[in-house]
Amino acid sequence: MQVKSGKVKSGDIRDLRGTVEREGAAMGVFITLEEPSRDMRTEAVSAGFYRSKGWGQDYPKIQILTIEELLHGAEIKMPPQYGTFKEAQRVRMQESEHPQLDLG
Repeated sequence: MQVKSGKVKSGDIRDLRGTVEREGAAMGVFITLEEPSRDMRTEAVSAGFYRSKGWGQDYPKIQILTIEELLHGAEIKMPPQYGTFKEAQRVRMQESEHPQLDLG
């Protein structure tokens, strides 16, 4: 994830893309105060997609979000971070089943 304010440019997206590829990350997110240029968006789209094997879905490999978009409810498009495993059923033990600790 990279956060920038001030003058942003397509080179910033290329740098993020290079970091994602070099570090072996699945995705990268660029958050900016300024509205991204068309060249920046083109550079992000050209990075392609990350395919989530667990969810069987594609997500943009490089995403650009503005602070304004985030304040209006925009979210990073990524696989859910929960719900991958079925939750075990809760079991309540009877008081007589609890093991006794020897604290003596």
